[in-house]
Amino acid sequence: MGLYVLIGRDGPRGAELRTTHRAAHLANLRSRGEAVRHAGPLLDETGAPVGSVVIFEDESLEAARRFAAGDPYVTGGVFARWEVLETRRVLPET
Repeated sequence: MGLYVLIGRDGPRGAELRTTHRAAHLANLRSRGEAVRHAGPLLDETGAPVGSVVIFEDESLEAARRFAAGDPYVTGGVFARWEVLETRRVLPET
């Protein structure tokens, strides 16, 4: 199992579409159980969401990208652009 990060940046209708797709997005993340290590919005200076970051475990980079591609914020057009990258935990030290 590897550790991956999904970084999504909202499009011009992001705020409106977040409202529409939020419940399905959260259900999708919850379906992964404890494999999701962190999920939350990226905020601008005023505290408004401008994107999201999700850190999660998956079998491979390909599998992680498939999972992200099926997320309602991706399929519903909340994100204008998104990417999935592999990462590794450095801190806190275990």
